[in-house]
Amino acid sequence: MILDYFCLAFRSLTGRSVRTRLTMIGIFIGITAVVSLISLGSGLQDSINSEFEKIGKNRIMITPGGANFGPQGGDMSIGKMTEDDLKVVRKSKGVEVATAYISKSAKVKFKDELKFLNVWGFSTDSDAQKTIKSSGFLELEKGRQLKSGDKFKAVIGHSIAYDTFDDELRIGDTLVIEDKEFKIIGIQKSSTMSNDNIRIPLEVAREFYDTPDEISGIFALSIAGEEPSVVADRIKRGLRRFRNLDAGEEDFSVQTAEQMISQLNMILSIVTIFLSGIAAVSLIVGGIGIMNTMYTTVLERTREIGIMKAIGATNRNILLLFLIESGVLGFAGGLVGVFLGFLISKTGEFIAIKMGVEFFKSSFSLFLIFGSLAFSFLIGAISGILPARQASQLQPVEAFRK
Repeated sequence: MILDYFCLAFRSLTGRSVRTRLTMIGIFIGITAVVSLISLGSGLQDSINSEFEKIGKNRIMITPGGANFGPQGGDMSIGKMTEDDLKVVRKSKGVEVATAYISKSAKVKFKDELKFLNVWGFSTDSDAQKTIKSSGFLELEKGRQLKSGDKFKAVIGHSIAYDTFDDELRIGDTLVIEDKEFKIIGIQKSSTMSNDNIRIPLEVAREFYDTPDEISGIFALSIAGEEPSVVADRIKRGLRRFRNLDAGEEDFSVQTAEQMISQLNMILSIVTIFLSGIAAVSLIVGGIGIMNTMYTTVLERTREIGIMKAIGATNRNILLLFLIESGVLGFAGGLVGVFLGFLISKTGEFIAIKMGVEFFKSSFSLFLIFGSLAFSFLIGAISGILPARQASQLQPVEAFRK
């Protein structure tokens, strides 16, 4: 019986194809926007999560001032940290290794080109070596890592090597950083965390920036089997005691990788939902279009409705027929919208890869596909409620007079 309703609805819609296509426009524009935005937003979220997983779940980041996960350029003028803070972190229960870094903007020259780039002063001790080995985002594409005894050597990010200067940088090339020559010994793999950074030995960076004791932050690894969040709390308590601060007055931030991923996911989800909500406004226009079309259909098929009622069709049968017809109209628009949304999201992925963001992939799940189609059918059916109700209440005698 239900199949018969769908067959009748399909025949009715194909019989007035021009009006059907015009009515579908509002629906498929809305579904296209929603599908493409959700696909790109989910893809971005999955891609960034994948990149952050390379950091390691047992990693803890301690920074002065606000919560800045990962080395950032610029001077840290609030809540400065020193080597004494590093000693406190290393003594905290559950910390396996901890290493400090300095991160500031520096004048970098290659041949005749001058740039201002992020330069990390990174320790070359055993703790730093272990930290680097445990971090996927510091993996090398070519060359080797900094090691103890290195002085004027540098490891450069993927973008620095291939995109920053007119000529590509290679292993063995020389960079001039703050008027000092550095030999490139390593090029990192592409990563969202360190594409635009240059790593040099910490001791050399101290000479540049004249910061004999100050550091920009601390990387720490928790011992296997210890909960990173628990270890982070211990570090926070230890630093509060050392700095003579009360809870809530911290001038430093202690974050685990999981906490950062959670915060980032929440932000991305809110942005995606907000943008999708704006895009979904066009579905209201599409729904009004379907309602208008169904009202016109009821007027055109008044005699047909009268005949169906005369041969035994009930009000419920007529109501269901027109509801399914309006739902199918919305569903057809949804099909087109899903297809166009897929094309747009894949185009966005292609453009991102061409721009060097190789980690980005759009996410096109079955839930998104079937959810969009079900939603478009529902929008169509809801929009057809009033016209369907009007059709179901027509009296056979009145229908034959029109």
